[in-house]
Amino acid sequence: MNPTSLLPGRGGLLSPTALEVRYERSFITDLKLIATTVVRSRIQQFVFSDFFETKHLQYLPDFRPMGATQIFYRFTLEDHLICIEVTGQIIKFVRVLPKPAL
Repeated sequence: MNPTSLLPGRGGLLSPTALEVRYERSFITDLKLIATTVVRSRIQQFVFSDFFETKHLQYLPDFRPMGATQIFYRFTLEDHLICIEVTGQIIKFVRVLPKPAL
């Protein structure tokens, strides 16, 4: 398989297991500010463990690019938006924020 065929904008995104995963300080701070312990625990379980079992980033719930960028994406989990940055071989969790009320 040609690795460039799975990069953003070239037919898909790599599996998290094939990339280095990092966590921004802003993400950790946001995570600590989630008031509901059950929700915070579920998000922690996903981002620090279950995320690595994801076959492709496109399979994440409500996964979509943020604006016209080819590096920032978001997905939803437990009524929270999780923003990630995908650059080269690195996935970086940037923010986790409550979904805005409609």
